[in-house]
Amino acid sequence: MNSLIESLIEALKTIAEPVSGKDIITLKMIRELRVEGQNIYFNIVLPGNNYSGKDELYQNIYKDLSDKFSDYQIHAHFVTQTPFSDTPNSLLPQISNFVAVCSGKGGVGKSTVSVNLALALHRLGFKTGLLDADLYGPSLPTMMGIKNQRPQVRDENGKKLLVPILVNGIPVISLGNIIEPEQAVVLRGPRLAAIIKQFFQETYWPDLDYLIIDLPPGTGDVQLTLVQTIPLTGVVMVTTPQEVAVIDAIKAANMFTMDQIKVPILGVIENMSWFVPEDDQSKKYFIFGKHGGTRLANFTHSVLLGQIPIVETLRERSDSGNVFDANQEDDYMNIYLDIASQLDKKVQLRNLVLSPTLRVEQNG
Repeated sequence: MNSLIESLIEALKTIAEPVSGKDIITLKMIRELRVEGQNIYFNIVLPGNNYSGKDELYQNIYKDLSDKFSDYQIHAHFVTQTPFSDTPNSLLPQISNFVAVCSGKGGVGKSTVSVNLALALHRLGFKTGLLDADLYGPSLPTMMGIKNQRPQVRDENGKKLLVPILVNGIPVISLGNIIEPEQAVVLRGPRLAAIIKQFFQETYWPDLDYLIIDLPPGTGDVQLTLVQTIPLTGVVMVTTPQEVAVIDAIKAANMFTMDQIKVPILGVIENMSWFVPEDDQSKKYFIFGKHGGTRLANFTHSVLLGQIPIVETLRERSDSGNVFDANQEDDYMNIYLDIASQLDKKVQLRNLVLSPTLRVEQNG
């Protein structure tokens, strides 16, 4: 969500619903808020067909927004709240938000970002899980230090369910903990889809504020199965500043914003932004160029959540499975804590003004 959307939300918070006196954002009366060119579109959700404050509410909204955003045309439409206005997360209602971490190409550090983002959310106090959906290259077991562990199986009402491996308070599921470490992963569409569905339909996930999902790069069967299985809250795009990484990331983002999918892009994380040698902290080398994350954020009408420098200690922690060694005084972890805090704010805004994402219907 861009800064204009946030400004609109702040303006709408000052408008009271005539009957209750509470602001219309808290009451979740504004949905599908979007900006196209010089036009502002949104729906006003009414509590029923006989709602008495309709005319007064419309006049207040139109006058206030027209005064504050005089360069834009306001297009507000009334819709009536029904029991089916918001599609519930019926498959895993105990998980509040599903956030996918995506990239256009491999090698940009997407899995490293996924792990550290989950860790940062956990340290901020959110109940956070981690799903490794990068089936061709499941690297989370190495980073989390659980390469030789296997998920347990639990019998729940006669159904066998996988139990995520609990790592320092974060439940984790990865194909890398099910197959042998050196085993080649040779999977085609139907088998890929079956594994992804098993990770949701046949896994005993606890109550979570966030499930971070590490996706394989690009667009393919895993991404399609994911949007057919769960209502994704949104997507975080990962890129390096390099132009070829940005170009491929744009293609990946385009898949999620297609009309038949419509998953919001919550923001962009730029990885490998620069390198500072440990023996000379005054130097900063932009090895992969500059501003790639900003270009991707502008293209996706989202925001740059943060920039991650190249840090040798991070590579060492990831390779040795000691990502939890980072402490609150660690500069690198503080960057991620700031990113996680910003992401949570974006998710809250997204959930305030957008309807839940619908699962994509399978053809045939």
